[in-house]
Amino acid sequence: SDFIMTKKKFRDMVEETVRKFNLSHLDAILHLCEEHNIEPEDVKKYMSPVIKDKLEADAIKLRFLSNDSTSLPLD
Repeated sequence: SDFIMTKKKFRDMVEETVRKFNLSHLDAILHLCEEHNIEPEDVKKYMSPVIKDKLEADAIKLRFLSNDSTSLPLD
C-alpha cells in the first residue's frame, strides 16, 4: 500500500489517537511515530498549526512550558 502522509491525514490520525487511547497530543504523536515508523524529528513537516497549538496547550498543562513562554521549538 502506497500510504502518503499529509498534514490533514496526520492531524486526523492524531485526533483519533487522542480520543481512542485517551492520550495527550504529545503521546498520540509519539504513538503514531512508532506505529508508522516515522522518526519523531521528521514529524515536524506533518504538523498543522492546529496540532502545534494543541501540543503547546498540553505542554503548558504538563508544565513543560511556563505560561509566559512563547512556544515549543517546532519551527
